[in-house]
Amino acid sequence: MSHHTMSARTNSDPSSPRRRMTGVGRVLVFVYGVLALAATGRSVFQIIDRFHEAPVAFTLSALSAVVYIVATIALVAPGRVWYRVAWITISFELAGVLVIGTLSLFAPAALGLHDIDPFGRDATVWSVYGMGYLFIPLVLPVLGLLWLRSHRPRVGAAS
Repeated sequence: MSHHTMSARTNSDPSSPRRRMTGVGRVLVFVYGVLALAATGRSVFQIIDRFHEAPVAFTLSALSAVVYIVATIALVAPGRVWYRVAWITISFELAGVLVIGTLSLFAPAALGLHDIDPFGRDATVWSVYGMGYLFIPLVLPVLGLLWLRSHRPRVGAAS
């Protein structure tokens, strides 16, 4: 029996975990990974170089980096527990983008921002709904949640 037959048989087995890392899922994970690197680099630089200028905003940048890292891992890792972690993390990300985006537009001082410029020195990843990142932070969690909804682990799948 060839390895192609074995994998087809394994994938049709209802007790085997359903993989999320196929097709568009790979693109989703890639984009999450890129944002994880970008947000981590940005927040580390901001915190080391000028934390005193906008500590709330730079802490939020670090939080977004952690969210992207955990979301990336949760999307790749198999099992129901990681599926739940992905849902929680990506839902938190969407709420964060909406709350921080709104605050950065209507009350930037609440975040320690000096202005609304999403490309400014003190902007966060989620400022102005991720405008500085081409609104990817706004669109990505919506796509992620839709993807997760259509790729639920099967009942009885490993935790």
